Amino acid sequence: MRSEIPTGDQPKVSFIEQARRAQIIDCAIDAIAELGFAQASLAQIAKRAGVSAGVILYYFAGKDELIRAVVRHVFAKGVELITPAVNAEETPRDALRVFIRANVDFFAHYPNYGRAVMNITRSGAAERAFDPSFDQPRETGFRAILEWGQRTGAFRAFSADVMAASIIEALDIIPKRHAADPDLDLAAYASELVELFDHATRADSPAKE
Repeated sequence: MRSEIPTGDQPKVSFIEQARRAQIIDCAIDAIAELGFAQASLAQIAKRAGVSAGVILYYFAGKDELIRAVVRHVFAKGVELITPAVNAEETPRDALRVFIRANVDFFAHYPNYGRAVMNITRSGAAERAFDPSFDQPRETGFRAILEWGQRTGAFRAFSADVMAASIIEALDIIPKRHAADPDLDLAAYASELVELFDHATRADSPAKE
């Protein structure tokens, strides 16, 4: 059972604990991305963090809880970095383009995030690690942009659910493609996806966006 350390400076202790948890999560992401899920043991993660496995168990009940924290962190980081760029756009077509490109850019700048999630999914641990609410902001965001475009006449009639799912599937395959081809040009890949879904969604005739 974890014991509380008496202190007269509780905010400082909380900050230190938050920083340590964040460090462990970052090291877990790198270990899972580079070694695979099964080989990324608590001992391996602890070694990267410069602590003992016991320290990890002080902050997390076990590997399953740590993995859930990893997945939650990856999706939350994506929301934090991508949302402001998308919200700055004034038309649905521009918002969709930026949303797709920003998702690819996120993986390009944080490749281990995507690879870690991919390796967790491949391991069969997905049911334990994934809470559907983790990815809800991305799904909701794509659907909101698509529905916005349809309301204004910028997008043609289609199922927003099907289109959003198609975009997400196209994005989520990138870590696998990049793992197979480390020289994959992600900027060009993003441009292709932007062009593909711009053509797939836009109305045939010009419309006020």
